Amino acid sequence: MSAPIEQPYVYTRRELVEPDWTRFPGWKDITAEQWSDVQWQRVSCVKNIRQLRSVMGDLLTDEFYADLERDQAERATMSMLVPPQMLNTMVSEVTWADGTMPAAGDDFTRAFYADPVRRYMLPVFSDRRTDWSSHPYATRDSLHEHDMWVTEGLTHRYPTKVLAEMLPTCPQYCGHCTRMDLVGNSTPQVTKLKLAGKPVDRHTAILDYLRATPGVRDVVVSGGDVANMPWKNLEAWLDQLLEIESIRDVRLATKALMGMPQHWLSPDVVEGVGRVARKARERGVGLAMHTHVNAAQSVTPLVAQASRAMLDAGLRDVRNQGVLMRGVNDDAHQLLDLCFALADDANITPYYFYMCDMIPFSEHWRVSLSHAQHLQHSILGYLPGFATPRIVCDVPFVGKRWVHQVDTYDTERGISYWRKNYRTSIEGEDVDVTSAEYVYYDPIDTLPPSGQEWWRQHTAEHHEGAEQAAYEHARASHQASVDQLTP
Repeated sequence: MSAPIEQPYVYTRRELVEPDWTRFPGWKDITAEQWSDVQWQRVSCVKNIRQLRSVMGDLLTDEFYADLERDQAERATMSMLVPPQMLNTMVSEVTWADGTMPAAGDDFTRAFYADPVRRYMLPVFSDRRTDWSSHPYATRDSLHEHDMWVTEGLTHRYPTKVLAEMLPTCPQYCGHCTRMDLVGNSTPQVTKLKLAGKPVDRHTAILDYLRATPGVRDVVVSGGDVANMPWKNLEAWLDQLLEIESIRDVRLATKALMGMPQHWLSPDVVEGVGRVARKARERGVGLAMHTHVNAAQSVTPLVAQASRAMLDAGLRDVRNQGVLMRGVNDDAHQLLDLCFALADDANITPYYFYMCDMIPFSEHWRVSLSHAQHLQHSILGYLPGFATPRIVCDVPFVGKRWVHQVDTYDTERGISYWRKNYRTSIEGEDVDVTSAEYVYYDPIDTLPPSGQEWWRQHTAEHHEGAEQAAYEHARASHQASVDQLTP
């Protein structure tokens, strides 16, 4: 019998573990009953540094809090909102190599700095790049979703698919949020735009557009996060959506399946999902849930329980759409660990990993297209084909493209050119989209010295008020969209 062949990645099934939240001084008396209560999770979210200190006690040093405070004041595009469930997955006995906990003070702080979930949920100033903190072409609405609104909150970017932004809030705010111009509270760096219409009017207008547009068959119901929408309101809207004959696929987008699984385990929500799923099945409509998990340590027994509850309630599938980020999941072992954790025990299908979008102050998270291509190659062959995620670049004015679909790629300057085969809602019949080129940019610090020098010269004429000018442009564009859509 021959010896096993040594492989670059060795698969080991790992038992899911719920970290012990009582290791944090502020939660030492929290019971399992409290932890499983969604209302306790919501009211106990960490929203500011004072609350973080209250939970962490003396585990973190003052230097860390100063680093976090500076980021909140000078760089953060999202306000702080971390559910207990997510904070509990940072620096636990599960993530620490020898199964023990690092000591309070310098040891714990070093571990906290290095933690993948911390890196995108609680970004600090020292995480960010000082040479290129933002790409020169970074924009608040980097995917131009507002430009493609057909009614407020409804983006029609693909021929047969639409994105419905039902609300502008989430149970948790990720530092890299692609909708940072609209979602969440304003920060010192970003004055958020506001949805103009009343929710009931916006939701009605979305349904009216779908009834009048039979070419649309697929609706992503998102936000924000649908877990922040009162279930009775969401269910009533979904019931109306399922009455539209042309709709054949509905996807509920919620990071809260991972960030606050207690919501999706609430009996009233589980029962409501079951009612909607039965109606969808009777009509032959595929009803699925898409979540957003970026690190294997985030997949805990509660997350697996919530996913199974959704499948048992009748959803066709639960799928993961992660974001590829430096320092979080940018090597093949991290991606494969995450995919196996999702697939083995949580019954969540690894679906996509999006390259982090070109929003302001995101350069330390973004990876180059060539690195994304390398990762896609590296993870092939380990997972079943149906559970092998595609790594995609969401190209402005185009949509998601598999990283190997690039048309041409200038690796010296980090400029990739892409093509598409359809018109968005902003392009008329006279536009020949098949011959047009659409551009995406690598992080400048990943380029060779000659490429970085080209960008230094290329951006030398940028004036100091560029960011304010970008905001004014975004605000004017947003208002123009609203005005155009207002009867």
